[in-house]
Amino acid sequence: MGPVGTIWDEFFRSVLLQPAIISQHQQRLSGKNTGNYHGTFREPSQNNKETTTEHTGLVISVNMMMSVKSGLYLLVLYSTILQTSGLELLSDPMVSAGLVSTELDNTVSLTCVSEGTELEWFRNGQLIRVAEGNTLGTSRVCIWPVTHNDNAAIFTCQQKNDTRFNASAQLEVTYAPMNSVTDEVLVEQTRELVLSCDVFANPQVSVSWERHRAPIDLSDGGFEMTNDGTTSHLKVGKVDRDKHQGLYSCVTASPRYPTPNIKSFQVTVTDKTLQVQLDLVFPIIAGAVVIGLTTLLAIVSRWRRIIKCCKPDAPFDHSQ
Repeated sequence: MGPVGTIWDEFFRSVLLQPAIISQHQQRLSGKNTGNYHGTFREPSQNNKETTTEHTGLVISVNMMMSVKSGLYLLVLYSTILQTSGLELLSDPMVSAGLVSTELDNTVSLTCVSEGTELEWFRNGQLIRVAEGNTLGTSRVCIWPVTHNDNAAIFTCQQKNDTRFNASAQLEVTYAPMNSVTDEVLVEQTRELVLSCDVFANPQVSVSWERHRAPIDLSDGGFEMTNDGTTSHLKVGKVDRDKHQGLYSCVTASPRYPTPNIKSFQVTVTDKTLQVQLDLVFPIIAGAVVIGLTTLLAIVSRWRRIIKCCKPDAPFDHSQ
């Protein structure tokens, strides 16, 4: 690097990036350490030479071009916060391309900084009520515990009196299916068998079914598999002990969670028992009740006539 470049290098190090500036912005965040940021000095006119330094706690992004006699110098600082003029949004975990990646049951902390102004928060366009005293200059919201419903939720901080100044972050919640137990399943011979497995996950998972740790051939044995994105079902219309009894497994996996998630079912086929078919019994009972009530009403309506017919004849008078 030429002598002029060296001068500007020292100028950036000693003046533009002096600790006093860094300390000033740390105070604005109440001492919160926001991570490491890299300053890169580039001199295109001299074979793209670069000098990189690291600074901790700097919370502003700077893009600056300066023209000097020996060429063009560019200073770039990379940070992990979202910033608009006069307003900054920080996140723990860090923001990446506008997304905050986290997992179920974790905690996400969002901090909005805008000196001397009143701030307000929104979740998917709905106003969030925050505690009194948590709106002026610096405002924080905490999402805990993170749930399925927080996935893709957009949190926006803005100045209350000037909504042009705002910044948003979207949550990306990743989670695997909740499968880890073995179920005991009893089914009678010739009855229907239905096994259900949770596949609700982000990102989506691949699903496969196994019997005795070997993939099931759906074309053999009368098996049918369905998947609605939340639950996967394995069905058998008519169970046969020789074909269907055994250990079944629902196996899910994804690039995010490469370790297979397995739910097992120990299926035992029992002998068929005699069962009364309720769909036939109920109509029979209903018919008997109707006939009984009709008979009772007929008897009541003709009660006097019945009594008269049942009276004995009057005795014969022999004196006449």
